[in-house]
Amino acid sequence: MWKREKMWMIKPPTEHPKESKYRPVLESLLPRDPMSRFNLKRSSPKDEFPNLDRNHTLMGRILNLHMYSRQFNRATESGVIFDDIIRPGIEDPGLSTGPKAVGCLAGDAQSYILFCDFFDRIIESYHGYKVTTDAVHESDFNYDNLKGGDDFDQAYALSCEVTAGRSIEDYCFPTHCSRGERRQLLTLAKTVLEQLGEDLPGKLYSIDELSHASEERRVVMDSPPLSLIKIGVARDWPDSRALWLSEDGTLAIWVNMEDHMKLVSYRSDACLQEAFKTICINVLKTETLYKKLRHPFIWKPHLGWVVSSPAEVGTGLKASVTVKLLHLAENKRLDDILDRLRLQMEATGCPGIYKISNLQTIGFNEVELTQLVVDGVKLLIRMEKRLENNGGIDDLVPAQK
Repeated sequence: MWKREKMWMIKPPTEHPKESKYRPVLESLLPRDPMSRFNLKRSSPKDEFPNLDRNHTLMGRILNLHMYSRQFNRATESGVIFDDIIRPGIEDPGLSTGPKAVGCLAGDAQSYILFCDFFDRIIESYHGYKVTTDAVHESDFNYDNLKGGDDFDQAYALSCEVTAGRSIEDYCFPTHCSRGERRQLLTLAKTVLEQLGEDLPGKLYSIDELSHASEERRVVMDSPPLSLIKIGVARDWPDSRALWLSEDGTLAIWVNMEDHMKLVSYRSDACLQEAFKTICINVLKTETLYKKLRHPFIWKPHLGWVVSSPAEVGTGLKASVTVKLLHLAENKRLDDILDRLRLQMEATGCPGIYKISNLQTIGFNEVELTQLVVDGVKLLIRMEKRLENNGGIDDLVPAQK
Protein backbone atom coordinates (compact mmCIF):
# COMPACT_ATOMS: atom_id res chain seq x y z
CA MET A 1 0.00 0.00 0.00
CA TRP A 2 1.26 3.42 -1.00
CA LYS A 3 2.06 5.74 1.85
CA ARG A 4 2.69 9.45 1.70
CA GLU A 5 6.24 10.35 2.64
CA LYS A 6 6.67 12.59 5.58
CA MET A 7 7.68 16.10 4.66
CA TRP A 8 10.65 16.06 6.97
CA MET A 9 12.01 13.03 5.12
CA ILE A 10 12.02 14.77 1.70
CA LYS A 11 15.39 16.33 1.00
CA PRO A 12 15.60 19.49 -1.10
CA PRO A 13 17.40 19.16 -4.45
CA THR A 14 21.13 19.59 -4.22
CA GLU A 15 22.29 23.05 -5.28
CA HIS A 16 25.41 23.10 -7.40
CA PRO A 17 27.30 26.41 -7.44
CA LYS A 18 27.80 26.43 -11.22
CA GLU A 19 24.18 25.49 -11.86
CA SER A 20 22.98 28.41 -9.74
CA LYS A 21 25.39 30.74 -11.46
CA TYR A 22 24.46 29.83 -15.02
CA ARG A 23 20.76 29.07 -14.58
CA PRO A 24 19.61 32.57 -15.63
CA VAL A 25 21.75 32.29 -18.75
CA LEU A 26 20.36 28.89 -19.65
CA GLU A 27 16.79 30.04 -19.07
CA SER A 28 17.34 33.07 -21.27
CA LEU A 29 18.13 30.77 -24.19
CA LEU A 30 14.50 29.66 -24.17
CA PRO A 31 12.60 32.95 -24.18
CA ARG A 32 8.93 32.91 -23.49
CA ASP A 33 6.77 33.90 -26.43
CA PRO A 34 5.72 37.52 -25.72
CA MET A 35 2.35 36.88 -27.35
CA SER A 36 1.52 34.35 -24.62
CA ARG A 37 1.55 37.17 -22.08
CA PHE A 38 -1.33 38.96 -23.77
CA ASN A 39 -5.01 38.23 -23.68
CA LEU A 40 -6.12 40.28 -26.66
CA LYS A 41 -9.82 40.15 -27.49
CA ARG A 42 -9.45 39.47 -31.20
CA SER A 43 -11.27 37.33 -33.72
CA SER A 44 -9.64 35.30 -36.49
CA PRO A 45 -7.15 36.87 -38.92
CA LYS A 46 -9.85 36.82 -41.60
CA ASP A 47 -12.25 38.78 -39.40
CA GLU A 48 -9.54 41.25 -38.32
CA PHE A 49 -8.07 41.85 -41.78
CA PRO A 50 -8.27 45.60 -42.60
CA ASN A 51 -10.16 47.07 -45.54
CA LEU A 52 -7.51 48.14 -48.04
CA ASP A 53 -9.75 48.88 -51.04
CA ARG A 54 -8.86 52.59 -51.15
CA ASN A 55 -5.44 52.36 -49.59
CA HIS A 56 -2.73 53.83 -51.83
CA THR A 57 0.28 53.05 -49.63
CA LEU A 58 2.81 50.32 -50.31
CA MET A 59 1.44 48.50 -47.29
CA GLY A 60 -1.98 48.47 -48.96
CA ARG A 61 -0.54 47.02 -52.15
CA ILE A 62 1.62 44.37 -50.54
CA LEU A 63 -0.45 43.12 -47.62
CA ASN A 64 -2.86 40.24 -48.22
CA LEU A 65 -4.75 37.88 -45.95
CA HIS A 66 -2.12 35.15 -46.18
CA MET A 67 0.69 37.48 -45.08
CA TYR A 68 -1.51 39.06 -42.40
CA SER A 69 -2.32 35.61 -40.99
CA ARG A 70 1.37 34.71 -40.73
CA GLN A 71 2.12 37.84 -38.72
CA PHE A 72 -1.10 37.82 -36.70
CA ASN A 73 0.04 35.96 -33.57
CA ARG A 74 3.49 37.48 -33.28
CA ALA A 75 4.67 40.13 -30.85
CA THR A 76 8.04 41.68 -30.07
CA GLU A 77 9.42 41.57 -26.54
CA SER A 78 8.20 45.14 -25.95
CA GLY A 79 4.67 44.20 -27.03
CA VAL A 80 4.52 45.42 -30.64
CA ILE A 81 2.00 43.42 -32.69
CA PHE A 82 1.48 43.53 -36.44
CA ASP A 83 -1.60 45.73 -36.21
CA ASP A 84 0.61 48.35 -34.52
CA ILE A 85 2.96 48.19 -37.52
CA ILE A 86 0.30 48.83 -40.17
CA ARG A 87 -1.89 51.26 -38.20
CA PRO A 88 -0.22 54.40 -39.67
CA GLY A 89 -1.20 53.25 -43.16
CA ILE A 90 -4.75 52.50 -42.05
CA GLU A 91 -5.15 55.94 -40.47
CA ASP A 92 -3.52 57.70 -43.44
CA PRO A 93 -4.24 55.66 -46.62
CA GLY A 94 -2.20 58.01 -48.81
CA LEU A 95 -3.00 59.62 -52.15
CA SER A 96 -3.31 58.06 -55.58
CA THR A 97 -0.90 60.69 -56.94
CA GLY A 98 2.33 62.19 -55.65
CA PRO A 99 5.15 60.56 -53.68
CA LYS A 100 4.39 57.03 -52.55
CA ALA A 101 4.05 56.40 -48.82
CA VAL A 102 5.12 53.15 -47.14
CA GLY A 103 2.06 53.11 -44.85
CA CYS A 104 3.77 51.41 -41.90
CA LEU A 105 6.17 52.13 -39.05
CA ALA A 106 8.21 49.84 -36.83
CA GLY A 107 7.44 49.95 -33.12
CA ASP A 108 10.95 48.89 -32.12
CA ALA A 109 14.11 47.51 -33.71
CA GLN A 110 12.97 43.91 -33.24
CA SER A 111 9.98 44.62 -35.49
CA TYR A 112 12.26 44.49 -38.54
CA ILE A 113 13.38 40.99 -37.54
CA LEU A 114 10.12 39.46 -36.32
CA PHE A 115 8.03 40.89 -39.19
CA CYS A 116 10.77 40.58 -41.81
CA ASP A 117 8.42 38.86 -44.31
CA PHE A 118 6.51 42.13 -44.51
CA PHE A 119 9.24 44.73 -43.98
CA ASP A 120 11.66 43.18 -46.48
CA ARG A 121 8.98 43.41 -49.19
CA ILE A 122 8.22 47.03 -48.25
CA ILE A 123 11.91 47.95 -48.42
CA GLU A 124 12.37 46.19 -51.75
CA SER A 125 9.31 47.88 -53.23
CA TYR A 126 10.17 51.36 -51.97
CA HIS A 127 13.95 51.40 -52.45
CA GLY A 128 14.36 48.83 -55.22
CA TYR A 129 16.81 47.08 -52.91
CA LYS A 130 16.55 43.40 -52.01
CA VAL A 131 17.36 42.73 -48.37
CA THR A 132 19.69 39.76 -47.88
CA THR A 133 21.26 38.46 -44.69
CA ASP A 134 24.73 38.17 -46.24
CA ALA A 135 24.87 41.83 -47.34
CA VAL A 136 26.52 44.28 -44.93
CA HIS A 137 25.60 47.95 -45.12
CA GLU A 138 28.57 50.30 -45.24
CA SER A 139 28.69 54.00 -44.34
CA ASP A 140 30.89 56.78 -45.69
CA PHE A 141 30.94 60.05 -43.75
CA ASN A 142 34.03 61.40 -45.51
CA TYR A 143 32.46 64.56 -46.91
CA ASP A 144 35.61 65.27 -48.96
CA ASN A 145 34.57 62.40 -51.23
CA LEU A 146 31.55 64.41 -52.42
CA LYS A 147 32.15 66.05 -55.79
CA GLY A 148 30.37 69.35 -56.31
CA GLY A 149 27.31 70.54 -54.46
CA ASP A 150 28.67 74.05 -53.96
CA ASP A 151 28.25 75.27 -57.52
CA PHE A 152 24.54 75.09 -58.35
CA ASP A 153 23.16 77.88 -60.54
CA GLN A 154 21.70 80.26 -57.95
CA ALA A 155 19.03 81.39 -60.41
CA TYR A 156 17.46 77.93 -60.13
CA ALA A 157 18.71 76.32 -56.90
CA LEU A 158 17.08 78.27 -54.07
CA SER A 159 17.97 76.35 -50.90
CA CYS A 160 19.01 72.92 -49.65
CA GLU A 161 18.66 70.64 -46.66
CA VAL A 162 20.30 67.46 -45.41
CA THR A 163 18.72 65.37 -42.63
CA ALA A 164 19.84 62.23 -40.81
CA GLY A 165 17.61 60.22 -38.48
CA ARG A 166 18.88 57.99 -35.69
CA SER A 167 17.36 55.67 -33.09
CA ILE A 168 18.81 54.78 -29.70
CA GLU A 169 19.49 51.20 -28.60
CA ASP A 170 17.21 49.72 -25.90
CA TYR A 171 14.28 52.10 -26.51
CA CYS A 172 11.04 51.63 -28.42
CA PHE A 173 10.36 53.88 -31.40
CA PRO A 174 8.06 56.94 -31.09
CA THR A 175 4.86 55.13 -32.15
CA HIS A 176 5.21 52.64 -29.29
CA CYS A 177 7.42 54.16 -26.59
CA SER A 178 6.03 54.96 -23.15
CA ARG A 179 6.09 58.37 -21.47
CA GLY A 180 8.92 57.16 -19.24
CA GLU A 181 11.01 56.03 -22.22
CA ARG A 182 10.43 59.33 -23.99
CA ARG A 183 11.55 61.27 -20.92
CA GLN A 184 14.64 59.10 -20.54
CA LEU A 185 15.49 59.74 -24.19
CA LEU A 186 15.20 63.49 -23.60
CA THR A 187 17.48 63.21 -20.56
CA LEU A 188 20.08 61.37 -22.65
CA ALA A 189 19.74 63.96 -25.41
CA LYS A 190 20.30 66.82 -22.97
CA THR A 191 23.53 65.22 -21.78
CA VAL A 192 24.74 64.63 -25.35
CA LEU A 193 23.77 68.07 -26.64
CA GLU A 194 25.40 69.80 -23.71
CA GLN A 195 28.70 68.14 -24.66
CA LEU A 196 28.12 68.78 -28.36
CA GLY A 197 27.69 72.46 -27.53
CA GLU A 198 31.30 72.65 -26.35
CA ASP A 199 32.40 72.57 -30.01
CA LEU A 200 29.23 73.96 -31.60
CA PRO A 201 27.41 76.31 -29.20
CA GLY A 202 23.65 75.99 -29.21
CA LYS A 203 20.51 75.93 -27.08
CA LEU A 204 17.84 73.32 -26.38
CA TYR A 205 14.21 74.48 -26.55
CA SER A 206 11.20 72.56 -25.30
CA ILE A 207 8.14 72.47 -27.54
CA ASP A 208 6.40 74.76 -25.03
CA GLU A 209 9.10 77.35 -25.64
CA LEU A 210 8.57 77.01 -29.40
CA SER A 211 4.88 77.88 -29.07
CA HIS A 212 5.63 81.60 -29.20
CA ALA A 213 7.79 83.63 -31.56
CA SER A 214 11.27 84.81 -30.60
CA GLU A 215 13.93 86.92 -32.27
CA GLU A 216 16.70 84.41 -31.50
CA ARG A 217 15.02 81.65 -33.49
CA ARG A 218 12.64 81.40 -36.41
CA VAL A 219 10.89 78.15 -35.48
CA VAL A 220 7.36 78.38 -34.07
CA MET A 221 5.27 75.29 -33.27
CA ASP A 222 1.85 75.80 -31.69
CA SER A 223 0.54 72.26 -32.20
CA PRO A 224 1.83 68.92 -33.48
CA PRO A 225 2.05 68.64 -37.27
CA LEU A 226 -0.86 66.78 -38.82
CA SER A 227 1.56 64.19 -40.21
CA LEU A 228 2.62 63.23 -36.67
CA ILE A 229 -0.98 63.01 -35.46
CA LYS A 230 -1.95 60.64 -38.27
CA ILE A 231 0.86 58.18 -37.58
CA GLY A 232 0.40 58.19 -33.80
CA VAL A 233 3.66 59.91 -32.90
CA ALA A 234 2.00 62.93 -31.27
CA ARG A 235 0.81 61.06 -28.17
CA ASP A 236 1.16 63.06 -24.92
CA TRP A 237 2.10 66.16 -26.91
CA PRO A 238 4.24 68.15 -26.14
CA ASP A 239 5.75 65.99 -23.38
CA SER A 240 9.54 65.51 -23.77
CA ARG A 241 9.78 66.87 -27.32
CA ALA A 242 12.53 69.37 -27.96
CA LEU A 243 14.60 71.20 -30.56
CA TRP A 244 18.28 72.07 -30.29
CA LEU A 245 19.52 74.97 -32.44
CA SER A 246 23.14 75.92 -33.00
CA GLU A 247 23.96 79.58 -32.51
CA ASP A 248 25.33 79.92 -36.05
CA GLY A 249 22.14 78.43 -37.52
CA THR A 250 23.90 75.62 -39.37
CA LEU A 251 22.39 72.72 -37.40
CA ALA A 252 19.08 71.81 -35.79
CA ILE A 253 18.39 68.59 -33.89
CA TRP A 254 14.84 67.39 -33.20
CA VAL A 255 14.35 65.09 -30.21
CA ASN A 256 11.44 62.59 -29.91
CA MET A 257 9.62 63.52 -33.10
CA GLU A 258 9.39 61.02 -35.99
CA ASP A 259 12.56 59.41 -34.64
CA HIS A 260 14.49 59.54 -31.39
CA MET A 261 16.80 62.09 -32.97
CA LYS A 262 16.92 63.87 -36.33
CA LEU A 263 19.77 66.15 -37.36
CA VAL A 264 18.92 68.86 -39.91
CA SER A 265 21.24 71.22 -41.76
CA TYR A 266 19.47 73.87 -43.86
CA ARG A 267 21.17 76.44 -46.07
CA SER A 268 19.52 79.32 -47.89
CA ASP A 269 22.45 79.51 -50.34
CA ALA A 270 21.78 75.95 -51.65
CA CYS A 271 25.35 74.87 -50.79
CA LEU A 272 24.63 71.17 -50.41
CA GLN A 273 28.31 70.42 -49.88
CA GLU A 274 28.44 72.46 -46.66
CA ALA A 275 25.11 71.09 -45.41
CA PHE A 276 26.35 67.53 -45.98
CA LYS A 277 29.63 68.32 -44.21
CA THR A 278 27.75 69.66 -41.18
CA ILE A 279 25.64 66.50 -40.94
CA CYS A 280 28.61 64.13 -41.33
CA ILE A 281 30.65 65.85 -38.63
CA ASN A 282 27.84 66.04 -36.10
CA VAL A 283 26.39 62.58 -36.72
CA LEU A 284 29.79 61.13 -35.87
CA LYS A 285 30.13 63.35 -32.80
CA THR A 286 26.68 62.48 -31.43
CA GLU A 287 27.29 58.78 -32.13
CA THR A 288 30.48 58.90 -30.06
CA LEU A 289 28.75 60.75 -27.22
CA TYR A 290 25.85 58.26 -27.08
CA LYS A 291 28.30 55.36 -27.06
CA LYS A 292 29.99 56.85 -24.01
CA LEU A 293 26.58 56.76 -22.30
CA ARG A 294 26.28 53.08 -23.33
CA HIS A 295 23.30 53.79 -25.57
CA PRO A 296 24.62 53.52 -29.13
CA PHE A 297 22.62 54.19 -32.28
CA ILE A 298 20.76 51.13 -33.59
CA TRP A 299 22.62 49.45 -36.44
CA LYS A 300 21.96 46.09 -38.11
CA PRO A 301 24.42 44.58 -40.61
CA HIS A 302 21.80 43.92 -43.31
CA LEU A 303 19.77 47.11 -42.75
CA GLY A 304 22.33 49.70 -41.68
CA TRP A 305 21.07 52.47 -39.41
CA VAL A 306 17.62 51.46 -38.21
CA VAL A 307 14.86 54.04 -37.75
CA SER A 308 11.09 53.76 -37.37
CA SER A 309 10.21 54.18 -41.06
CA PRO A 310 11.34 51.58 -43.61
CA ALA A 311 11.50 54.48 -46.08
CA GLU A 312 14.64 55.73 -44.28
CA VAL A 313 16.53 52.64 -43.13
CA GLY A 314 20.10 52.18 -44.31
CA THR A 315 21.60 55.64 -44.02
CA GLY A 316 18.64 57.51 -42.53
CA LEU A 317 19.81 60.33 -44.81
CA LYS A 318 17.79 62.66 -47.02
CA ALA A 319 19.50 65.32 -49.13
CA SER A 320 17.24 67.80 -50.90
CA VAL A 321 17.53 70.92 -53.04
CA THR A 322 14.68 73.34 -53.65
CA VAL A 323 14.74 74.18 -57.37
CA LYS A 324 12.79 76.39 -59.77
CA LEU A 325 11.58 74.20 -62.65
CA LEU A 326 8.79 76.07 -64.44
CA HIS A 327 9.09 74.24 -67.77
CA LEU A 328 10.46 70.81 -66.86
CA ALA A 329 7.64 70.25 -64.37
CA GLU A 330 5.22 70.22 -67.32
CA ASN A 331 7.27 67.81 -69.43
CA LYS A 332 5.67 64.42 -70.04
CA ARG A 333 9.00 62.60 -69.56
CA LEU A 334 9.66 64.02 -66.08
CA ASP A 335 8.51 60.96 -64.12
CA ASP A 336 10.71 58.68 -66.21
CA ILE A 337 13.68 61.04 -65.83
CA LEU A 338 13.32 61.15 -62.04
CA ASP A 339 13.04 57.38 -61.91
CA ARG A 340 16.26 57.01 -63.87
CA LEU A 341 18.02 59.50 -61.60
CA ARG A 342 16.70 57.72 -58.48
CA LEU A 343 15.21 60.98 -57.26
CA GLN A 344 11.79 62.17 -56.13
CA MET A 345 10.13 65.56 -56.58
CA GLU A 346 7.66 67.19 -54.20
CA ALA A 347 5.63 70.36 -54.70
CA THR A 348 6.34 73.15 -52.23
CA GLY A 349 3.12 75.13 -52.54
CA CYS A 350 4.81 77.79 -54.68
CA PRO A 351 4.16 77.51 -58.45
CA GLY A 352 7.16 76.15 -60.29
CA ILE A 353 9.17 75.53 -57.11
CA TYR A 354 9.94 71.92 -56.23
CA LYS A 355 11.96 69.95 -53.69
CA ILE A 356 14.28 67.36 -55.28
CA SER A 357 15.65 64.62 -53.01
CA ASN A 358 17.00 61.08 -52.97
CA LEU A 359 14.31 58.42 -52.92
CA GLN A 360 16.52 55.58 -51.69
CA THR A 361 18.31 55.54 -48.37
CA ILE A 362 19.66 51.98 -48.54
CA GLY A 363 21.88 50.26 -51.09
CA PHE A 364 24.19 53.29 -51.25
CA ASN A 365 26.37 54.97 -48.65
CA GLU A 366 25.91 58.57 -47.52
CA VAL A 367 28.33 60.10 -50.03
CA GLU A 368 26.88 58.13 -52.95
CA LEU A 369 23.31 59.16 -52.12
CA THR A 370 24.23 62.83 -51.83
CA GLN A 371 26.21 62.57 -55.09
CA LEU A 372 23.05 61.29 -56.81
CA VAL A 373 21.25 64.45 -55.70
CA VAL A 374 24.11 66.76 -56.75
CA ASP A 375 24.43 65.23 -60.21
CA GLY A 376 20.68 64.89 -60.67
CA VAL A 377 19.87 68.49 -59.74
CA LYS A 378 22.56 69.79 -62.09
CA LEU A 379 21.08 67.75 -64.92
CA LEU A 380 17.53 68.91 -64.18
CA ILE A 381 18.69 72.54 -64.26
CA ARG A 382 20.38 71.93 -67.64
CA MET A 383 17.11 70.49 -68.94
CA GLU A 384 15.17 73.47 -67.59
CA LYS A 385 17.48 75.88 -69.41
CA ARG A 386 17.05 73.93 -72.66
CA LEU A 387 13.27 74.05 -72.38
CA GLU A 388 13.36 77.78 -71.66
CA ASN A 389 14.99 78.26 -75.07
CA ASN A 390 12.48 75.92 -76.74
CA GLY A 391 15.12 73.24 -77.15
CA GLY A 392 14.85 69.48 -76.79
CA ILE A 393 16.07 67.35 -73.88
CA ASP A 394 16.05 63.86 -75.36
CA ASP A 395 19.86 63.78 -75.59
CA LEU A 396 20.10 64.69 -71.89
CA VAL A 397 17.88 61.90 -70.61
CA PRO A 398 20.10 59.42 -68.70
CA ALA A 399 20.22 55.74 -69.49
CA GLN A 400 17.90 53.40 -67.62
CA LYS A 401 19.12 52.84 -64.08
